[in-house]
Amino acid sequence: MTALENNPRLLASAQIVLRLAIGFLFAAHGWQKFSQFTLEGTAASFAQMGVPAASIVAPVIATLELVGGIALILGLATRIFGALLALDMVGAIVTAHAQAGVFVADGGFELVLALGAGAAALALMGPGSWALDRLFVGRKSALRESINA
Repeated sequence: MTALENNPRLLASAQIVLRLAIGFLFAAHGWQKFSQFTLEGTAASFAQMGVPAASIVAPVIATLELVGGIALILGLATRIFGALLALDMVGAIVTAHAQAGVFVADGGFELVLALGAGAAALALMGPGSWALDRLFVGRKSALRESINA
């Protein structure tokens, strides 16, 4: 490995860049479902795509994307929200985008795949050093050490 590949600062920098970009896009899409499309419009769109229980799923997905996106930005429950958002994107590919091909201009899955891959990467590698998750993990580790001492 080169020094660059094994550099914790570069890894932490990459993680925060990924968290900010992916988190912002998810939060924006969640907000759009609430404000621009409305939950009723989102539910109708989901129903048209064949999503089961669309009137229940629409507010859940809108909330997940908004709250999950903000959580990714902050680095809070990153692995959990990363996994949930990645599953959200798998569902979007299967129910709405796969049959349209790759390109987003044709309704395809390129953006959904990129968002899902970014969310999955965060679920797998965690938030990095500059995250609220570190505050809680650090406290747990310190508490464990004081109890075991």
